[in-house]
Amino acid sequence: MQFKHPEALYFLFLLVIPILVHLFQLRRFKKEYFTNVQFLKELAIQTRKSATIKKWLLLFTRLLLLTFLIFAFAQPFFSAKDSKKNTNEMYIILDNSYSMQAKGKKGELLKRAVQDLLEHTPETQNFSLLTAAESYWNTDIKSIQKELQNLKYSASSFQLDQLIAKVNARKSAFNKDIIIITDALGLEEKQTKSFRKEDNIYFIIPEAEQKNNIAIDSVFIKQNLDSFYEIGINLSTNGDDFKDIPIALYNKNKLAAKTLINFEFNSKTINFTIPKEDFHGYVSVTDKGLTYDNNYYFSISKPSLTNVISIGDADKSKFMSRVYTNDGFNYTNFPIANLDYNLLEKQDAIVLNEVKDIPQALQTTLKSFVAKGGNLILIPALETNVAQLNSLVSNFGELLFKNASTSEKKVTKINFNHPLYSNVFEKKIDNFQYPSTKTSFGLSSNSPAVLTYEDQSAFLTSVSNDLSSVYVFAAPINKLNSNFQNSPIIVPTFYNMVQNRQKTGVNAIFIGENLPFVVDALLSKDEILTVKNNTESFIPVQQLLNTKVKVTFEDNPIEAGNFGIFNKNKLVQNISFNYNRTESNLTLTNSNIANSFKEIDDVETVFNSIQIDRTDTQIWKWFVILTLLFLVVELLIQKFVK
Repeated sequence: MQFKHPEALYFLFLLVIPILVHLFQLRRFKKEYFTNVQFLKELAIQTRKSATIKKWLLLFTRLLLLTFLIFAFAQPFFSAKDSKKNTNEMYIILDNSYSMQAKGKKGELLKRAVQDLLEHTPETQNFSLLTAAESYWNTDIKSIQKELQNLKYSASSFQLDQLIAKVNARKSAFNKDIIIITDALGLEEKQTKSFRKEDNIYFIIPEAEQKNNIAIDSVFIKQNLDSFYEIGINLSTNGDDFKDIPIALYNKNKLAAKTLINFEFNSKTINFTIPKEDFHGYVSVTDKGLTYDNNYYFSISKPSLTNVISIGDADKSKFMSRVYTNDGFNYTNFPIANLDYNLLEKQDAIVLNEVKDIPQALQTTLKSFVAKGGNLILIPALETNVAQLNSLVSNFGELLFKNASTSEKKVTKINFNHPLYSNVFEKKIDNFQYPSTKTSFGLSSNSPAVLTYEDQSAFLTSVSNDLSSVYVFAAPINKLNSNFQNSPIIVPTFYNMVQNRQKTGVNAIFIGENLPFVVDALLSKDEILTVKNNTESFIPVQQLLNTKVKVTFEDNPIEAGNFGIFNKNKLVQNISFNYNRTESNLTLTNSNIANSFKEIDDVETVFNSIQIDRTDTQIWKWFVILTLLFLVVELLIQKFVK
């Protein structure tokens, strides 16, 4: 037991007063003589005994009364077991990722967590609240009530280690109480390594009752027909019992197609055929699970001609004119001596076909061209110096030419998983007509080969970045050195090598991926591009690239949907954004993440536990009650004890 005012205990010396009063009777007795007191003798003895008992009772009563009164003024208390943590700072980390959209016993997990915070957080409690996108420092529950009530789901997945890093970055002389409210979806043990040992960690892990869910993962162009696109839609499920699920396709908010699907396995691809024109819409599925992944927004631009230039001898480049026909390409060939450098930046792809001497100016131009989103195809000439070839390819990644070999080699392996051949082959083939080369360079790369020789060396390899690709052959493919031009594989290979993904594919970006996107737009220095739709507008980070603009979206937009890229009020290009599907599989929750920490059922329990463990037990009130009790006892003794 401890005392808040121990100096009051000095008054205990006052206990001497009732003792002195008891020991020294200050009252004098006068003798009275009676003629005959024999009959009173027995009564006198009894009276003297009662008076002695009464005096002793009054003495002990007064001593205890005075003692308890002095103790009450000293304010005794029992110290709390965690009293040293009374100065801890409070931090609340709230998971508002889309997996918290799942329904628990009392509704959506996030909404229930917010309601618990509003109802059970003490009004006097100062704390800091962190979510995926927002931080509220040194606040209280009344100050952020509206913000909590309007809290939206975040497109970013819950990264506990990053939020803990934010907390640890707040320099303070005090330790911390950290309350983490999360469903623990996708959390790994390594994310808890950044907790400090001196901090108190509390986990509240609400559990979803319904874990069955369907997600639309991607949309792609399966076939490019004359007047139509056949698009494929990839769906995945977690759980079971998915029968007669409605799925619908919308273009500019108008229903384009609708059907019912059943899932025999955990994944499924269904196909729709749409006209070969601008498409700006979404595909939607209806299920009883999460709703955030039920819509997939995408845009397809009306096909435009692809600009291709080949640099090299006209005779050796004739085969390309049969691939790059007028109905889909603007194709021209220039000998190196007649090359107009001003045309290069306007191209979608450049083929460097067996150029014996590659000028340094051209190497610099090609490096800039690839960085701005253009595709480059390099077919070496036997006469080219290996050092010069390596000087060029070193600008694009880990590529290295080695000395030429005159041994004939066959191309025997196709990398069917390479993006170049996606949707080209219905099935893998092993007995296709093997092309061969008479003389070839050694070619090494860190990237997987696209086409491989029989000795496992690369015949065609590629290096890609976020905007473009560089394709490199290991040998000349003119008819004197190779029969590759006669192989049926040459058409899809050269056709796909010059395609720009943004022009010929589906434009659908996941929010938060922060990948660059190239827009064909000629802007003046004062002009900027704006991305907007009916409900949201933002200005992306942008960089002028002559006739193009490279934009990055960072964590924008806030909500998924179809957007337009505008130069002032003029639409430049359609684009679509989606939420990442990392939150779709509700079976990936890791509740064991809290095993090494304190796991609490709800917010109310956390605050009650902290208050009980850190609040001193005040007992001075009991001493006041005892003082009053013994005062009553004294009065009763005075009245009833004779």
